[in-house]
Amino acid sequence: MKDSSVVLLSAGLDSTVNFYAALQETEVKLAITFDYGQRAAKKEIEKSAHLANANHVPHRVIEVSWLKDLGQSSLTHTDFKIPVGSSVEIDNKAVSDATAKSVWVPNRNGIFLNIAGAFAESLNAGMIVPGFNAEEAVTFPDNSFDFLRATRKALSFSTANKVDVQCFTINMTKIDIVKLGEKLKVPFHLIWPCYFDREKWCGLCESCQRSKRAFKVAKILDIYQNFEYNEID
Repeated sequence: MKDSSVVLLSAGLDSTVNFYAALQETEVKLAITFDYGQRAAKKEIEKSAHLANANHVPHRVIEVSWLKDLGQSSLTHTDFKIPVGSSVEIDNKAVSDATAKSVWVPNRNGIFLNIAGAFAESLNAGMIVPGFNAEEAVTFPDNSFDFLRATRKALSFSTANKVDVQCFTINMTKIDIVKLGEKLKVPFHLIWPCYFDREKWCGLCESCQRSKRAFKVAKILDIYQNFEYNEID
């Protein structure tokens, strides 16, 4: 008998691949998308709902709009510019530290995992599944295995059924994640990796640049039609 799970689904590359992995490995009882006032909220909700509905999984949007009032993240404050283009250098640690600081939302993943843990306990689901990865864990500590392990331990005290935290991509780069997604037959044209709410993925923000490189290396070049700025060199 499969374990049951609650998946945190933003429709980004990582969370979508984890969603499809969870569909194979577990009984997914609920997919949760958070609206915290991020610029891409509308797209994330729309795409996540589509992915969940296509797989006959209940989908719920959780509003935590107060989160946008904390800190000075460019994801939630239009007064601040999201780093794009040449201001993003995904292989430069010092630059990536600065861009990570720009988009940081205070305790976002900590809040999300605890809320998901509460839903999992109420549904008697044994685990929650976030979308983390080793590549971004270098600059985002709340993507790391240490964070996952610490949250797992905390939930063992705060949930009656000792909800676990599992992430199928925790030790992977974006390239590895794209390759796994290809094996899982993830509909990449339906994901939303971009920080902005536009007709297409911008191709210039850090999230887009990391995804774009991964698709290029994995030789999934047809996906470039989804990027507004789609040069691959």
